[in-house]
Amino acid sequence: MSNETLQTASQEYGDSAGEEGLLESTESDTRQFVTFIAGNEVFAVDMAPVQEIIRVPNVVRVPLAPIALDGLSNLRGKVLPIISLRRIFGFSEQEHDDSTRALVIDFGQPLGFVVDRVASVVGVELARIEGVESIRGTVNTELLSGIIKDVGGHAMTMVLDFAKLIAQEFQEIAAATRNVAMSAGLASAADSEEEESGDELQLVSFDVAGQEYAITIEDVQEIVQVPDQIIHVPHSEAHVLGVMTLRNRLLPLVSLRRMFDLPPQNADEHSRIVVVALGSTSVGVVMDNVNEVLRVARSEVDPMPGLLVREGDLADISQICRLEGGKRLVSIISAANLFHHSSVKEALKSVENLRDDEHSDGSVGVDDEATDDDEQVVVFRLDKEEFGVPIDSVQEIVRVPEELTHIPRAPAFVEGVINLRGAVLPVIDLRRRLGLATAERSDRQRVMVFLIEGMRTGFIVDSVAEVLKIHRAEIEPAPRLSAEQGKLLARMANLEKQKRMVQLIDPTHLVERRDIDDLARMAK
Repeated sequence: MSNETLQTASQEYGDSAGEEGLLESTESDTRQFVTFIAGNEVFAVDMAPVQEIIRVPNVVRVPLAPIALDGLSNLRGKVLPIISLRRIFGFSEQEHDDSTRALVIDFGQPLGFVVDRVASVVGVELARIEGVESIRGTVNTELLSGIIKDVGGHAMTMVLDFAKLIAQEFQEIAAATRNVAMSAGLASAADSEEEESGDELQLVSFDVAGQEYAITIEDVQEIVQVPDQIIHVPHSEAHVLGVMTLRNRLLPLVSLRRMFDLPPQNADEHSRIVVVALGSTSVGVVMDNVNEVLRVARSEVDPMPGLLVREGDLADISQICRLEGGKRLVSIISAANLFHHSSVKEALKSVENLRDDEHSDGSVGVDDEATDDDEQVVVFRLDKEEFGVPIDSVQEIVRVPEELTHIPRAPAFVEGVINLRGAVLPVIDLRRRLGLATAERSDRQRVMVFLIEGMRTGFIVDSVAEVLKIHRAEIEPAPRLSAEQGKLLARMANLEKQKRMVQLIDPTHLVERRDIDDLARMAK
């Protein structure tokens, strides 16, 4: 980065230049340094690898990462790790204030190092840079490359060797800078289950007015949150809420409460839109909340009793699923029948008219159908962060039972076991697996079931948020911060327009190979 650019950055972010000012020099024996304060100590870094100086951005916390990492941020569409120099040096923690800055330094991969304050950018003659031998007895000089005396109003400024610091504190990043090719492939465990799928149904279950319904998962394209703005469609029926924009296309929205003549209720933070496929287009159906992804035997599903079948447009419920020995009944909605309802047809027609208007204005239409450029992931939350897994890797999603059965001498990472349709399912708290603080049980928690090395295993998550389609261009390799994080959290969805980052988990690495045998013994 040029001196002029750094000067502009310093003025923009309020960095005060020292008495040396921002110097320009063409002499070969003068080098430019950025000086800064961290923990009451004055440091300098060679300006060559310094890309820019920024305010400290909001970050996404990363499990299994080095303790010095604050998290990951979005810097103009690129993922930027943010690292605390105070933590690296063992200084006490300090809240960020108006003076706090991040130095973006690039030794093969940009990293943001948080400092208390940037002092100045100075030019220093090489002859004024001394070795560290004179202070080696009193200061740990392992990460220092020299000492500058009497510069910028400071008697002694330590030159920090960031290349050594990265190699010492972030071995995985240092290795990545030597070998840029990072594997971003993600294995799916779903193929091994194909032989079993013929005798089972996979359903997405949800609540509407206290009743539980479900739609077969092959009819569900994605599950998204209710947007702040819904466009009203003039002259539409009461069932039609309007249309929303979903990734640059118009999506008609209908209320299942209104379609079923149930009491109205405003959408809240628990409400979800289930996007259901209808030929070459889609419809969003607003639900009170989404419960689970169920995998049920076809023997537990019965056709709707003949006396209860309704004819005409509202012959929506085609089957009843019997769970928990018949104590829990789930009504399975026929997507085909639901979308033949006149109100839905009218909504689709209105959307087509809106699209025609767009075309008449000369705008380019957007294809509604999913393409190979999209990846479908189930998004869930742990604490304040969002994580995702490929939808094909999820066997099912079930509620956490009131009590888990604890098995004597079970591995420490296992929370307990549950009975899932007559089979023993080992359950692991994903917070503990990722080194996060444990949380009390709540109604929002769910057990996500994965098939790992042929072994079904459940993981407790704080909540399941949505099923999301992500364009592959928005998915990139995550910075490799540690060996374990590099395997388990190898990719990240950087949704810049939504100001979101979703860390993508590879479920095949959720359980170490050496622990698979222990889980198999528990399941017997």
